[in-house]
Amino acid sequence: MKYKFFCAVILAGCVLTTTGLNAQSKKSSYKVGLIDLMLLKRQKPGALQLAKDLNADGLEVDMGGLGQRESFDNTLANDSIRQMYMDKIKELNIEICALSMSGFYAQSFAHKPTAVKAVGDCIATMKKMNVKIGFLPLGTNSDLTEHPQVRDTVVQRLKEVAKIAEKENVIIAIETSISAADQLKLLKDIGSPAIKISYNFQNAYQRGRDLTTELQTLGAKNIAQIHCSNKDSVWLQNDPQVDLAATKKVLDKMKWHGWLIIERSRDAKQSRNVKANYGANVAYVKSVFEKE
Repeated sequence: MKYKFFCAVILAGCVLTTTGLNAQSKKSSYKVGLIDLMLLKRQKPGALQLAKDLNADGLEVDMGGLGQRESFDNTLANDSIRQMYMDKIKELNIEICALSMSGFYAQSFAHKPTAVKAVGDCIATMKKMNVKIGFLPLGTNSDLTEHPQVRDTVVQRLKEVAKIAEKENVIIAIETSISAADQLKLLKDIGSPAIKISYNFQNAYQRGRDLTTELQTLGAKNIAQIHCSNKDSVWLQNDPQVDLAATKKVLDKMKWHGWLIIERSRDAKQSRNVKANYGANVAYVKSVFEKE
């Protein structure tokens, strides 16, 4: 049944495109993005084509590996490579929704000596590519649920990051597993409009929090982007924890608009089937969020 849904929605998308009616998508308050790292094409132009083929509006592009380096292994710092990438973006008429610093999932933002420099390098690339949002996960070692003792250090470093982001007129969207109420306190302590929240649905689902309450607690002005998926198990449309219609209703009421970026929610039976997993999830999210 789920395969029939997937095919039906993709076919419907094709009809909209050929008839010129996909202007509805452009008028929507929501755009649907994918992540090049999850498409197994980190910083590769082929990720742009794949995202386009799967009917996504944009792509979250990873900054490259971090490891023990001072900064990211970022090929987009190379002028010729970046220009080739930008040419492909223009050709496909697709957007870059964010640059992602996924290296901080494993490396500690609180402890890595060059953490602020690395984020600064991301911001420099953002400016060259005209990208307004940088995604910064606080990751495992600096997650404030598991390691509350690093909170003061995280706040201080984010204040330093904020100065760079404010100067360049960009947003750094942080992800942490703490509750929405605690995220508000964190933002208040940082005290900068350049630092906002990248909200991940999975954090609410896996910690037994009510997603819609969390979103309303945060408020529209504090959410830079949303990672719109759950853990890998089944597609979004088959996940009993997920109620996208109720979520859309709340986001509409909040008058939030922005990027819904699909990270996971892969079918465990075919976890590496990129086209099937992300094609189905994009189609489903669009079927809900582009509905008037």
